[in-house]
Amino acid sequence: MAKRFSFTASTDRLYRYFFAYSGLRSTATDLGGGTIIHSWIPKTHKPTKPTLLLIHGFGANAMWQYGDLLRHLLPHYNLYVPDLLFFGQSHTSAPDRSEAFQAKCLMKLMEVHGVVGKVSLVGISYGGFVGYSMAAQFPASVERVVVCCTGVCLEERDMGEGLFRVANLEEAARILLPQTVEKLRELMKLSFVRPARGVPSFILSDFIHVMCTDHLKEKRELIQEILKDRKLSDLPKINQQTLIIWGEQDQIFPLELGHRLKRHIGGNAELVIIKNAGHALNLEKPKEFTKHLKAFLLDSLTAK
Repeated sequence: MAKRFSFTASTDRLYRYFFAYSGLRSTATDLGGGTIIHSWIPKTHKPTKPTLLLIHGFGANAMWQYGDLLRHLLPHYNLYVPDLLFFGQSHTSAPDRSEAFQAKCLMKLMEVHGVVGKVSLVGISYGGFVGYSMAAQFPASVERVVVCCTGVCLEERDMGEGLFRVANLEEAARILLPQTVEKLRELMKLSFVRPARGVPSFILSDFIHVMCTDHLKEKRELIQEILKDRKLSDLPKINQQTLIIWGEQDQIFPLELGHRLKRHIGGNAELVIIKNAGHALNLEKPKEFTKHLKAFLLDSLTAK
Protein backbone atom coordinates (compact mmCIF):
# COMPACT_ATOMS: atom_id res chain seq x y z
CA MET A 1 0.00 0.00 0.00
CA ALA A 2 1.44 3.38 -1.03
CA LYS A 3 2.29 5.84 1.72
CA ARG A 4 0.02 8.84 2.12
CA PHE A 5 1.57 12.11 0.91
CA SER A 6 2.50 14.39 3.79
CA PHE A 7 2.63 18.11 3.07
CA THR A 8 4.35 18.74 6.42
CA ALA A 9 7.05 16.11 5.92
CA SER A 10 7.67 17.38 2.37
CA THR A 11 8.01 20.96 3.62
CA ASP A 12 10.43 19.79 6.29
CA ARG A 13 12.56 18.09 3.64
CA LEU A 14 12.57 21.25 1.54
CA TYR A 15 13.81 23.22 4.54
CA ARG A 16 16.59 20.67 5.01
CA TYR A 17 17.68 21.02 1.37
CA PHE A 18 17.56 24.80 1.68
CA PHE A 19 19.65 24.92 4.88
CA ALA A 20 22.23 22.60 3.32
CA TYR A 21 22.26 24.57 0.06
CA SER A 22 22.77 27.79 2.07
CA GLY A 23 26.05 26.52 3.52
CA LEU A 24 24.99 24.89 6.78
CA ARG A 25 25.32 21.26 7.78
CA SER A 26 23.17 19.11 10.02
CA THR A 27 24.94 17.62 13.01
CA ALA A 28 24.01 15.75 16.19
CA THR A 29 26.36 16.66 19.04
CA ASP A 30 26.77 14.43 22.08
CA LEU A 31 27.19 16.68 25.12
CA GLY A 32 27.52 13.76 27.52
CA GLY A 33 25.13 12.73 30.27
CA GLY A 34 22.61 11.42 27.77
CA THR A 35 22.17 14.80 26.05
CA ILE A 36 22.16 15.08 22.25
CA ILE A 37 21.67 18.43 20.53
CA HIS A 38 20.86 18.55 16.84
CA SER A 39 21.87 21.77 15.14
CA TRP A 40 22.65 23.40 11.84
CA ILE A 41 26.18 24.78 11.89
CA PRO A 42 28.45 26.37 9.26
CA LYS A 43 30.13 23.94 6.91
CA THR A 44 33.15 26.18 7.38
CA HIS A 45 33.37 28.48 10.39
CA LYS A 46 35.06 31.70 9.22
CA PRO A 47 37.10 33.37 11.98
CA THR A 48 36.70 36.76 10.30
CA LYS A 49 32.93 36.67 10.83
CA PRO A 50 31.11 37.13 14.15
CA THR A 51 28.86 34.33 15.43
CA LEU A 52 25.07 34.45 15.77
CA LEU A 53 22.95 31.86 17.55
CA LEU A 54 19.27 31.55 16.52
CA ILE A 55 17.06 29.98 19.21
CA HIS A 56 13.55 28.85 18.29
CA GLY A 57 10.37 28.77 20.35
CA PHE A 58 7.62 26.18 20.73
CA GLY A 59 6.61 24.87 17.35
CA ALA A 60 7.93 22.51 14.71
CA ASN A 61 11.71 22.92 14.86
CA ALA A 62 14.37 25.57 14.28
CA MET A 63 14.19 25.38 10.48
CA TRP A 64 10.54 26.39 10.33
CA GLN A 65 11.10 29.54 12.38
CA TYR A 66 14.36 30.76 10.88
CA GLY A 67 14.39 29.61 7.28
CA ASP A 68 13.42 33.03 5.90
CA LEU A 69 16.24 34.78 7.78
CA LEU A 70 19.17 32.81 6.39
CA ARG A 71 19.68 34.94 3.29
CA HIS A 72 19.72 38.11 5.37
CA LEU A 73 22.17 36.94 8.01
CA LEU A 74 24.47 34.34 6.43
CA PRO A 75 26.57 36.88 4.51
CA HIS A 76 27.47 38.57 7.79
CA TYR A 77 27.56 35.84 10.45
CA ASN A 78 28.61 32.31 11.25
CA LEU A 79 25.10 31.03 11.98
CA TYR A 80 24.30 28.30 14.50
CA VAL A 81 20.68 27.10 14.51
CA PRO A 82 20.04 24.39 17.13
CA ASP A 83 16.95 22.41 18.01
CA LEU A 84 16.26 22.86 21.71
CA LEU A 85 15.91 19.76 23.86
CA PHE A 86 12.78 17.74 22.99
CA PHE A 87 12.34 19.52 19.67
CA GLY A 88 13.50 18.20 16.33
CA GLN A 89 16.16 15.57 16.98
CA SER A 90 17.42 16.95 20.32
CA HIS A 91 16.83 15.05 23.55
CA THR A 92 18.26 14.30 26.99
CA SER A 93 17.92 11.74 29.75
CA ALA A 94 18.61 14.46 32.34
CA PRO A 95 15.58 15.42 34.47
CA ASP A 96 16.18 19.21 34.38
CA ARG A 97 13.51 21.08 32.39
CA SER A 98 14.58 24.66 33.15
CA GLU A 99 15.56 27.25 30.56
CA ALA A 100 18.81 27.55 32.53
CA PHE A 101 19.66 23.94 31.64
CA GLN A 102 18.75 24.51 27.98
CA ALA A 103 21.04 27.57 28.04
CA LYS A 104 23.94 25.60 29.51
CA CYS A 105 23.51 22.95 26.83
CA LEU A 106 23.64 25.55 24.05
CA MET A 107 26.77 27.13 25.52
CA LYS A 108 28.39 23.71 25.75
CA LEU A 109 27.35 23.07 22.14
CA MET A 110 29.22 26.18 21.05
CA GLU A 111 32.28 25.15 23.06
CA VAL A 112 32.30 21.63 21.58
CA HIS A 113 32.32 23.14 18.10
CA GLY A 114 35.26 25.35 18.98
CA VAL A 115 33.44 28.67 18.89
CA VAL A 116 35.62 31.22 20.64
CA GLY A 117 34.92 34.86 21.32
CA LYS A 118 31.57 36.46 21.91
CA VAL A 119 28.27 35.23 20.49
CA SER A 120 25.18 37.28 19.75
CA LEU A 121 21.79 35.59 19.89
CA VAL A 122 18.17 35.83 18.80
CA GLY A 123 15.45 34.06 20.79
CA ILE A 124 11.81 33.82 19.75
CA SER A 125 9.20 33.22 22.49
CA TYR A 126 10.44 30.22 24.54
CA GLY A 127 13.78 30.60 22.77
CA GLY A 128 14.01 34.04 24.33
CA PHE A 129 13.73 32.49 27.80
CA VAL A 130 16.73 30.32 26.92
CA GLY A 131 18.63 33.19 25.30
CA TYR A 132 18.04 35.50 28.26
CA SER A 133 19.33 32.80 30.58
CA MET A 134 22.45 32.42 28.43
CA ALA A 135 23.09 36.16 28.63
CA ALA A 136 22.65 36.09 32.42
CA GLN A 137 24.76 32.99 33.04
CA PHE A 138 27.54 33.73 30.54
CA PRO A 139 27.91 37.52 30.33
CA ALA A 140 31.51 37.27 29.12
CA SER A 141 30.45 35.10 26.17
CA VAL A 142 27.20 36.72 25.03
CA GLU A 143 27.46 40.06 23.23
CA ARG A 144 24.12 41.27 21.81
CA VAL A 145 20.68 39.89 22.66
CA VAL A 146 17.41 39.93 20.71
CA VAL A 147 14.29 38.56 22.38
CA CYS A 148 10.98 38.42 20.54
CA CYS A 149 7.62 38.15 22.34
CA THR A 150 9.40 36.56 25.28
CA GLY A 151 7.48 36.63 28.57
CA VAL A 152 10.61 36.25 30.67
CA CYS A 153 9.25 38.86 33.12
CA LEU A 154 6.05 36.96 33.85
CA GLU A 155 5.26 35.89 37.40
CA GLU A 156 3.38 32.85 38.62
CA ARG A 157 0.66 35.08 40.03
CA ASP A 158 -0.02 36.63 36.60
CA MET A 159 -2.10 33.65 35.51
CA GLY A 160 -4.34 33.82 38.57
CA GLU A 161 -4.74 37.56 38.11
CA GLY A 162 -6.00 37.17 34.54
CA LEU A 163 -3.08 38.51 32.48
CA PHE A 164 -3.27 35.56 30.08
CA ARG A 165 -6.08 34.32 27.85
CA VAL A 166 -5.81 30.86 29.40
CA ALA A 167 -6.94 30.09 32.94
CA ASN A 168 -4.34 27.51 33.93
CA LEU A 169 -1.26 25.58 32.85
CA GLU A 170 -3.21 22.59 31.60
CA GLU A 171 -5.16 24.73 29.15
CA ALA A 172 -1.95 26.47 28.06
CA ALA A 173 -0.33 23.10 27.35
CA ARG A 174 -3.35 21.89 25.37
CA ILE A 175 -3.10 24.95 23.12
CA LEU A 176 0.71 25.15 22.80
CA LEU A 177 0.92 21.39 22.19
CA PRO A 178 -2.18 20.90 20.01
CA GLN A 179 -3.34 17.33 19.56
CA THR A 180 -6.58 18.11 17.71
CA VAL A 181 -7.40 20.25 14.70
CA GLU A 182 -9.62 22.42 16.90
CA LYS A 183 -6.75 23.19 19.31
CA LEU A 184 -4.39 23.95 16.43
CA ARG A 185 -6.93 26.39 14.97
CA GLU A 186 -7.20 27.98 18.43
CA LEU A 187 -3.42 28.33 18.59
CA MET A 188 -3.43 30.00 15.18
CA LYS A 189 -6.08 32.47 16.34
CA LEU A 190 -4.02 33.33 19.42
CA SER A 191 -0.75 33.61 17.49
CA PHE A 192 -1.84 35.74 14.53
CA VAL A 193 -3.89 38.92 14.19
CA ARG A 194 -5.09 37.57 10.85
CA PRO A 195 -4.75 33.78 10.92
CA ALA A 196 -4.89 31.95 7.62
CA ARG A 197 -8.44 31.08 6.70
CA GLY A 198 -9.71 28.07 4.90
CA VAL A 199 -6.80 25.77 5.78
CA PRO A 200 -8.17 22.25 5.23
CA SER A 201 -8.46 20.09 8.31
CA PHE A 202 -6.39 17.32 6.71
CA ILE A 203 -3.43 19.73 6.36
CA LEU A 204 -3.67 20.68 10.04
CA SER A 205 -4.08 17.05 11.06
CA ASP A 206 -0.99 16.14 9.05
CA PHE A 207 1.01 18.90 10.77
CA ILE A 208 -0.05 17.61 14.19
CA HIS A 209 0.86 14.04 13.27
CA VAL A 210 4.34 14.95 11.98
CA MET A 211 5.34 17.79 14.29
CA CYS A 212 3.30 17.74 17.50
CA THR A 213 3.23 14.20 18.84
CA ASP A 214 6.78 13.55 20.05
CA HIS A 215 8.08 14.17 23.60
CA LEU A 216 4.70 15.44 24.78
CA LYS A 217 5.37 14.65 28.44
CA GLU A 218 8.71 16.46 28.39
CA LYS A 219 7.31 19.48 26.54
CA ARG A 220 4.51 19.80 29.09
CA GLU A 221 7.19 19.79 31.78
CA LEU A 222 9.02 22.60 29.95
CA ILE A 223 5.84 24.69 30.03
CA GLN A 224 5.28 23.96 33.71
CA GLU A 225 8.87 24.91 34.54
CA ILE A 226 8.48 28.33 32.89
CA LEU A 227 5.86 29.41 35.43
CA LYS A 228 6.87 27.44 38.51
CA ASP A 229 7.59 29.80 41.46
CA ARG A 230 8.49 32.55 38.99
CA LYS A 231 8.99 36.04 40.45
CA LEU A 232 10.31 39.15 38.75
CA SER A 233 12.45 39.87 41.79
CA ASP A 234 14.37 36.63 41.10
CA LEU A 235 15.08 37.45 37.45
CA PRO A 236 18.69 38.57 36.95
CA LYS A 237 19.27 41.81 35.11
CA ILE A 238 21.38 41.47 31.98
CA ASN A 239 23.77 44.20 30.88
CA GLN A 240 24.15 43.37 27.18
CA GLN A 241 22.67 45.66 24.54
CA THR A 242 19.23 44.13 24.09
CA LEU A 243 16.53 44.51 21.44
CA ILE A 244 13.02 43.53 22.55
CA ILE A 245 10.58 43.00 19.67
CA TRP A 246 6.87 42.55 20.41
CA GLY A 247 3.64 42.19 18.49
CA GLU A 248 1.20 44.89 19.57
CA GLN A 249 -1.66 42.37 19.74
CA ASP A 250 0.20 39.41 21.21
CA GLN A 251 -2.34 37.15 22.95
CA ILE A 252 0.16 34.55 24.19
CA PHE A 253 2.49 36.93 26.05
CA PRO A 254 0.68 40.29 26.29
CA LEU A 255 2.56 43.49 25.46
CA GLU A 256 2.59 44.47 29.16
CA LEU A 257 5.36 41.89 29.57
CA GLY A 258 7.43 43.66 26.93
CA HIS A 259 7.17 46.95 28.80
CA ARG A 260 7.95 45.12 32.03
CA LEU A 261 11.11 43.63 30.50
CA LYS A 262 12.24 47.01 29.16
CA ARG A 263 11.90 48.52 32.65
CA HIS A 264 13.70 45.58 34.21
CA ILE A 265 16.75 45.77 31.92
CA GLY A 266 16.84 49.55 31.81
CA GLY A 267 18.92 51.75 29.54
CA ASN A 268 20.61 48.93 27.61
CA ALA A 269 17.27 47.73 26.23
CA GLU A 270 15.23 49.00 23.28
CA LEU A 271 11.58 47.96 22.85
CA VAL A 272 10.18 47.84 19.31
CA ILE A 273 6.43 47.28 18.96
CA ILE A 274 5.15 45.98 15.63
CA LYS A 275 1.59 47.05 14.90
CA ASN A 276 -1.06 44.67 13.58
CA ALA A 277 1.06 41.71 14.67
CA GLY A 278 0.50 38.99 17.22
CA HIS A 279 2.76 36.47 18.89
CA ALA A 280 4.06 34.94 15.65
CA LEU A 281 5.30 38.30 14.40
CA ASN A 282 8.29 36.77 12.61
CA LEU A 283 5.83 34.93 10.37
CA GLU A 284 3.06 37.53 10.26
CA LYS A 285 5.25 40.60 9.67
CA PRO A 286 8.51 39.13 8.32
CA LYS A 287 9.70 42.29 6.54
CA GLU A 288 9.30 44.52 9.59
CA PHE A 289 10.77 41.86 11.87
CA THR A 290 13.81 41.44 9.62
CA LYS A 291 14.25 45.21 9.24
CA HIS A 292 14.52 45.75 13.01
CA LEU A 293 16.69 42.68 13.46
CA LYS A 294 19.16 43.75 10.79
CA ALA A 295 19.28 47.33 12.05
CA PHE A 296 20.20 46.16 15.54
CA LEU A 297 22.63 43.42 14.58
CA LEU A 298 24.24 44.65 11.38
CA ASP A 299 24.58 48.29 12.41
CA SER A 300 26.65 47.09 15.36
CA LEU A 301 29.02 45.38 12.92
CA THR A 302 29.55 48.45 10.75
CA ALA A 303 30.13 50.55 13.87
CA LYS A 304 33.12 48.45 14.90
